[in-house]
Amino acid sequence: MPEPPKKRADQPIRRPSSARDAVSAVKISERLTSEIDAWAEAHGMVRSDAICQLIELGLSARPTDVSPAAAPGDPVELKDLAAKQVSQLIDPSLPAAERERRIRRLIEGPPEFSAERKDLPKPRQ
Repeated sequence: MPEPPKKRADQPIRRPSSARDAVSAVKISERLTSEIDAWAEAHGMVRSDAICQLIELGLSARPTDVSPAAAPGDPVELKDLAAKQVSQLIDPSLPAAERERRIRRLIEGPPEFSAERKDLPKPRQ
């Protein structure tokens, strides 16, 4: 096999003159790299394009209405928020009384644990 021609030391390195985006190097764990590669393969693109697409998706995502860090501190508000979330998960075909019973049981917990709850007053003996 013939050797490739040697470059002269005084010859400048030629770069493509087309307008290109900046190249950025990032440190990514092997686990994250494999997840990016799987996502890229599922979407029919190469890793660098997948990284750009995922970053754009992340930056364009809207924050949720109530983030965990910004949750209200009032116990009544927390209970109402939990009831609202649970009601969205419960089967809508159930009768209203059964839906309310299930929501109450999920929010308040089973009666056998009421003695263990720290947020309830202790029963008088």
